[in-house]
Amino acid sequence: MPEVGEVKLTKSFEQAVCIVVMLSTQEKGVPLATDAISNKLGVSPTYLKKIVRKLVVAGIVIAVPGNNGGLQLARHPHDITALDIIEAIAGPISLYEDTGLIGKVFEGGRNTERGLRVLQSLFEEASALLKQYFSGITAADLFERCFEGFEMPERDWNRGGAG
Repeated sequence: MPEVGEVKLTKSFEQAVCIVVMLSTQEKGVPLATDAISNKLGVSPTYLKKIVRKLVVAGIVIAVPGNNGGLQLARHPHDITALDIIEAIAGPISLYEDTGLIGKVFEGGRNTERGLRVLQSLFEEASALLKQYFSGITAADLFERCFEGFEMPERDWNRGGAG
């Protein structure tokens, strides 16, 4: 379990990335059934719904109703950043949470407030750098790195498309 202020991306993040990959390579105009995703990733439908819900709320994925419904990307892979996925699943990046312990240790000291501000500033700057880094990487960038300039494959995962 992560400590206060520790950044740890869970399996949910990895699964969310896999969902975005599957949706990005899904045959155009054909919604991807959640059962196909659940089977491919080996996760329960109930657990998958929790991840998908976060992606829908974040505007990354849309749910298509109906007998042939399922999921589709809400935006083009060029418009989905790693930060979008991280924040959809894990919430805003924050490397430090002030629990008040430093204030207690140095309570009454003449530099207590200054020390707290310096520490908070240090971690706010680090968090900002991480946000900047992850906001500069799109899903399309990741595909281009993986497929080394080849055109991204398209398949119908509903029919058991292979990776």
